[in-house]
Amino acid sequence: MSGSLDFTPRILMGPGPSNVDARVLQAMALPSISHLDPGFIEIMERIKTMLREVMMTTNELTIPVSGTGSAGMEAALCNLIEPRDRCVVCVNGVFGSRMADVCSRYGGEVVTVSASWGQPIDPDDVREALEGGPTKLVAIVHAETSTGVLQPLEDISHMTHEAGGLLVVDCVTSLGGHPVKVDEWGIDACYSGTQKCLSIPPGLAPLSFSPAAVAALESRTTKVANWYLDMSMVREYWGEDRTYHHTAPVNALYGFHEGLRLILAEGLEARWVRHQANHELLVAGLAEMGLEILPAPGYRLWSLNTVRIPEGADDVRVRKRLLNEYDIEIGGGLGELKGKVWRVGLMGASSTRNNVNALLGALKTILR
Repeated sequence: MSGSLDFTPRILMGPGPSNVDARVLQAMALPSISHLDPGFIEIMERIKTMLREVMMTTNELTIPVSGTGSAGMEAALCNLIEPRDRCVVCVNGVFGSRMADVCSRYGGEVVTVSASWGQPIDPDDVREALEGGPTKLVAIVHAETSTGVLQPLEDISHMTHEAGGLLVVDCVTSLGGHPVKVDEWGIDACYSGTQKCLSIPPGLAPLSFSPAAVAALESRTTKVANWYLDMSMVREYWGEDRTYHHTAPVNALYGFHEGLRLILAEGLEARWVRHQANHELLVAGLAEMGLEILPAPGYRLWSLNTVRIPEGADDVRVRKRLLNEYDIEIGGGLGELKGKVWRVGLMGASSTRNNVNALLGALKTILR
């Protein structure tokens, strides 16, 4: 018979998950009730209200999807794409590539706009792609977790709408740590994950559809190819009728409710200031050690920092020593950047001065 769970707590400073506030864990430990219980329905209403505030939107269809951030991505795309729809997908890292893959699986005709890993997408390249024919949507990553690039969106949003398309945005690593202004920026479908800057355990994916995205969903001539993520049905459970679709993860939603409450109690702007300040503290400390950040200033995520591995340093050995000797987790590079960068997350509850100073001190010792 296996023993009870027993492990060493870590300071989570990788690409996710981030550390979770004890109050969120306490909320998740509350007694379960039915997902159709009147008390739980009241909790659902509060969740929708708070999530709209965090995502800075008035969109009626703003809900958490039962699944990780990848389920949020698939939900945003599968509900909007029909076979032979032209989809312009921006690729400058792993997660842009993943969006292109998902679009093609649902029958979209994918046109990629690429940039080097570590560089933002050039709006002029998007404009050129849009001139190639009628386009259903433009898909782009706001916060590319594999490269640490923060992508400006307003110009691309404007040209997408001028061309009659919908803008789909991945904000998995930015929501709660950077401004994500869904309405102001004209984002039509926006998705995220709970385990990054929201500092809630993985398992839910915030999703928001604009009225234009809802209209596209309602005017489909084919069924949504993914039954579980079909928002025409899921929204009925989150709407007034509470039509049964699937058994919602009740205790996970308790935690989501508490996590959103804590974010709003801190204040969105105060939270952005905290993430920026800790990012700048990290960058300054790394510079003193001769270490560089991959993206150029102005395009750097505060929440996910890609640090160039110095010549002579053993990528895996350094990360193992951080974990085994200091209980600090950081991530390695993905794809083209494997073995070339460390990915240091400063997300949510993990974004503190103490954590930054602990990591800098440990790195100095190990690299020395």
